[in-house]
Amino acid sequence: MPPLRTALLQSSGVLGDTAENLKALDEAAARAAQSGAGLLVTSEMFLTGYALDLQDIPGIAEPADGPSAVAIGEIARRHGVAVLYGYPERAGDAVFNAAQLIGPDGVALANYRKTHLFGCFEQDAFTPGDTPVVQADLGGLRIGIMICYDVEFPENVRAHALAGTDLLLVPTAQMHPFQFVAEQLVPVRAFENQMYIAYVNRTGPEGEFEFVGLSCLASPDGVTRTRAGRGEELVFGEADPELLAASRENNPYLRDRRPGLYASLV
Repeated sequence: MPPLRTALLQSSGVLGDTAENLKALDEAAARAAQSGAGLLVTSEMFLTGYALDLQDIPGIAEPADGPSAVAIGEIARRHGVAVLYGYPERAGDAVFNAAQLIGPDGVALANYRKTHLFGCFEQDAFTPGDTPVVQADLGGLRIGIMICYDVEFPENVRAHALAGTDLLLVPTAQMHPFQFVAEQLVPVRAFENQMYIAYVNRTGPEGEFEFVGLSCLASPDGVTRTRAGRGEELVFGEADPELLAASRENNPYLRDRRPGLYASLV
């Protein structure tokens, strides 16, 4: 089975301007397709921007099948590229920090709601999700989704490993001074859980935040296969099923687990 070429769109887009961000997404999808990518991954809250005023979030949020989802479905179908995008999801009276995966045929494959909300801003703005493992199949790989702070909880990523996730997509808004997460923690998570992790960040100043970029695709052998710098960038890496199978054969972490010793963790 051929590798899944994956494009990581490191961008903060335009704060509060969904139309401009959809235009940028369309342009990135065209570039991704021209480079042979089958998947394009954006940052956390890419659709609207992250540092929104709290009172504006309910009005700018959309349902999972809202007009932007329809537009992104058209973008995915036109370019033949699956798209994972971050956005604020409105569901009834609740608003979630969400990420949705649209297949290359324009059909929604999975929608994930962030389970671990970071800091007062997110805790005031969003309702936490309650489903830790959300997956879909794409290009012969089992795709998992989580958002930013979620990946910093080892239990979260291990749950994906035990559920068979091959490529974990993590749109993020990772800020100064926590760049060690992108530089060190993400490759370790990939190694200890024997999976690929695509960690896709925002960049530059936005409101009170300073996003650090450094998006990466880390592989199950602990190697960072591609790494962005600090600015706006589209970078590419490949999730290779053959490398994944060989790494899982050689690495005994999951086989050598002794779950009976870990009851105190839950």
